[in-house]
Amino acid sequence: MAKVRAKDLTKEPPRPPSHRLGGFTILARTIDKARAHLAGSIGDYHFDCPLDNVLFGFKGIKGEDFKAWVATDATDEEIVKWLHDHGSAKSEAEIKKFAEDTSKAEWPADKHDYRDEIIRGADPSFLGKLNGIFEVLELDDKVTFQKKKRQSVVSR
Repeated sequence: MAKVRAKDLTKEPPRPPSHRLGGFTILARTIDKARAHLAGSIGDYHFDCPLDNVLFGFKGIKGEDFKAWVATDATDEEIVKWLHDHGSAKSEAEIKKFAEDTSKAEWPADKHDYRDEIIRGADPSFLGKLNGIFEVLELDDKVTFQKKKRQSVVSR
Protein backbone atom coordinates (compact mmCIF):
# COMPACT_ATOMS: atom_id res chain seq x y z
CA MET A 1 0.00 0.00 0.00
CA ALA A 2 1.29 3.48 -0.89
CA LYS A 3 1.92 6.02 1.85
CA VAL A 4 -1.12 8.29 1.79
CA ARG A 5 -0.67 12.05 1.89
CA ALA A 6 -3.03 13.27 4.56
CA LYS A 7 -3.95 16.29 6.62
CA ASP A 8 -3.37 15.88 10.31
CA LEU A 9 -6.93 16.33 11.55
CA THR A 10 -5.68 16.74 15.10
CA LYS A 11 -4.17 20.06 13.94
CA GLU A 12 -6.50 21.28 11.20
CA PRO A 13 -10.04 20.51 10.08
CA PRO A 14 -10.98 18.64 6.94
CA ARG A 15 -12.31 20.71 4.08
CA PRO A 16 -15.85 21.95 4.73
CA PRO A 17 -18.77 19.79 3.60
CA SER A 18 -19.95 22.68 1.38
CA HIS A 19 -16.69 22.58 -0.63
CA ARG A 20 -17.54 21.19 -4.06
CA LEU A 21 -15.21 18.77 -5.75
CA GLY A 22 -16.25 17.40 -9.11
CA GLY A 23 -19.59 19.09 -8.39
CA PHE A 24 -20.15 16.99 -5.25
CA THR A 25 -20.57 18.44 -1.79
CA ILE A 26 -19.27 16.29 1.11
CA LEU A 27 -16.63 14.61 -1.13
CA ALA A 28 -13.62 16.80 -0.27
CA ARG A 29 -14.31 16.39 3.46
CA THR A 30 -14.76 12.64 3.06
CA ILE A 31 -11.46 12.38 1.17
CA ASP A 32 -9.66 14.31 3.90
CA LYS A 33 -11.11 12.04 6.59
CA ALA A 34 -10.35 8.85 4.65
CA ARG A 35 -6.74 9.92 4.09
CA ALA A 36 -6.33 10.90 7.75
CA HIS A 37 -7.90 7.62 8.86
CA LEU A 38 -5.42 5.69 6.73
CA ALA A 39 -2.51 7.79 8.02
CA GLY A 40 -3.55 7.54 11.67
CA SER A 41 -4.16 11.29 12.00
CA ILE A 42 -7.96 11.46 12.03
CA GLY A 43 -8.24 12.79 15.59
CA ASP A 44 -11.85 13.20 16.72
CA TYR A 45 -13.29 12.86 13.22
CA HIS A 46 -14.89 9.70 11.86
CA PHE A 47 -14.65 8.24 8.38
CA ASP A 48 -17.72 6.41 7.02
CA CYS A 49 -19.94 8.49 9.31
CA PRO A 50 -23.58 9.34 8.55
CA LEU A 51 -22.56 12.41 6.49
CA ASP A 52 -20.09 10.38 4.40
CA ASN A 53 -22.84 7.83 3.92
CA VAL A 54 -25.12 10.47 2.39
CA LEU A 55 -22.57 10.71 -0.44
CA PHE A 56 -21.95 6.95 -0.56
CA GLY A 57 -25.69 6.27 -0.64
CA PHE A 58 -26.24 8.78 -3.43
CA LYS A 59 -23.57 7.06 -5.52
CA GLY A 60 -24.41 3.52 -4.41
CA ILE A 61 -20.91 2.71 -3.15
CA LYS A 62 -19.47 1.36 0.09
CA GLY A 63 -17.16 3.28 2.39
CA GLU A 64 -14.67 0.40 2.39
CA ASP A 65 -14.41 0.48 -1.42
CA PHE A 66 -13.95 4.25 -1.37
CA LYS A 67 -11.27 3.97 1.32
CA ALA A 68 -9.46 1.26 -0.66
CA TRP A 69 -9.21 3.60 -3.65
CA VAL A 70 -8.04 6.51 -1.48
CA ALA A 71 -5.39 4.16 -0.03
CA THR A 72 -3.74 4.01 -3.46
CA ASP A 73 -2.72 7.65 -2.82
CA ALA A 74 -5.07 8.76 -5.58
CA THR A 75 -5.28 12.50 -6.20
CA ASP A 76 -8.52 14.40 -5.70
CA GLU A 77 -9.05 14.33 -9.47
CA GLU A 78 -8.49 10.56 -9.62
CA ILE A 79 -10.96 10.08 -6.78
CA VAL A 80 -13.57 12.20 -8.58
CA LYS A 81 -13.09 10.05 -11.71
CA TRP A 82 -13.33 6.87 -9.64
CA LEU A 83 -16.53 8.13 -8.04
CA HIS A 84 -18.04 8.85 -11.45
CA ASP A 85 -17.01 5.39 -12.69
CA HIS A 86 -18.35 3.40 -9.72
CA GLY A 87 -21.75 2.88 -8.19
CA SER A 88 -24.83 4.43 -9.76
CA ALA A 89 -24.27 6.62 -12.80
CA LYS A 90 -25.30 10.22 -12.10
CA SER A 91 -25.85 13.03 -14.57
CA GLU A 92 -24.47 16.52 -14.05
CA ALA A 93 -28.01 17.65 -13.25
CA GLU A 94 -28.39 14.93 -10.58
CA ILE A 95 -25.04 15.86 -9.03
CA LYS A 96 -26.01 19.54 -9.02
CA LYS A 97 -29.33 18.74 -7.33
CA PHE A 98 -27.54 16.55 -4.77
CA ALA A 99 -25.16 19.44 -3.99
CA GLU A 100 -28.01 21.92 -3.67
CA ASP A 101 -30.11 19.60 -1.50
CA THR A 102 -27.27 18.66 0.83
CA SER A 103 -26.20 22.30 1.15
CA LYS A 104 -29.68 23.15 2.43
CA ALA A 105 -30.15 20.02 4.58
CA GLU A 106 -31.21 20.62 8.15
CA TRP A 107 -30.63 18.50 11.21
CA PRO A 108 -33.26 15.78 11.64
CA ALA A 109 -35.72 16.57 14.42
CA ASP A 110 -34.50 13.60 16.47
CA LYS A 111 -30.91 14.95 16.35
CA HIS A 112 -31.54 18.52 17.58
CA ASP A 113 -30.02 17.74 20.99
CA TYR A 114 -26.79 16.65 19.28
CA ARG A 115 -26.84 19.74 17.05
CA ASP A 116 -27.30 21.98 20.08
CA GLU A 117 -24.48 20.18 21.91
CA ILE A 118 -22.14 20.94 18.99
CA ILE A 119 -23.21 24.59 18.91
CA ARG A 120 -22.85 25.00 22.69
CA GLY A 121 -19.33 23.57 22.48
CA ALA A 122 -18.39 25.84 19.59
CA ASP A 123 -20.17 29.13 20.23
CA PRO A 124 -23.37 29.23 22.33
CA SER A 125 -24.32 32.59 20.78
CA PHE A 126 -25.39 30.61 17.69
CA LEU A 127 -27.97 28.48 19.57
CA GLY A 128 -31.33 28.82 17.86
CA LYS A 129 -29.73 30.54 14.87
CA LEU A 130 -28.24 27.59 12.98
CA ASN A 131 -30.06 24.54 11.76
CA GLY A 132 -28.24 23.58 8.57
CA ILE A 133 -25.98 20.56 8.88
CA PHE A 134 -23.16 22.16 6.92
CA GLU A 135 -23.25 25.47 8.78
CA VAL A 136 -23.14 23.75 12.17
CA LEU A 137 -20.24 21.48 11.18
CA GLU A 138 -18.32 24.38 9.66
CA LEU A 139 -18.83 26.49 12.81
CA ASP A 140 -17.62 23.58 14.94
CA ASP A 141 -14.50 23.08 12.78
CA LYS A 142 -13.66 26.77 12.79
CA VAL A 143 -14.09 27.35 16.51
CA THR A 144 -12.49 24.05 17.57
CA PHE A 145 -9.30 24.77 15.69
CA GLN A 146 -9.20 28.43 16.76
CA LYS A 147 -9.34 27.17 20.37
CA LYS A 148 -6.58 24.62 19.69
CA LYS A 149 -4.35 27.31 18.19
CA ARG A 150 -4.91 29.59 21.20
CA GLN A 151 -4.18 26.72 23.60
CA SER A 152 -0.95 25.81 21.83
CA VAL A 153 0.22 29.45 21.95
CA VAL A 154 -0.60 29.70 25.68
CA SER A 155 1.15 26.42 26.50
CA ARG A 156 4.45 27.45 24.84
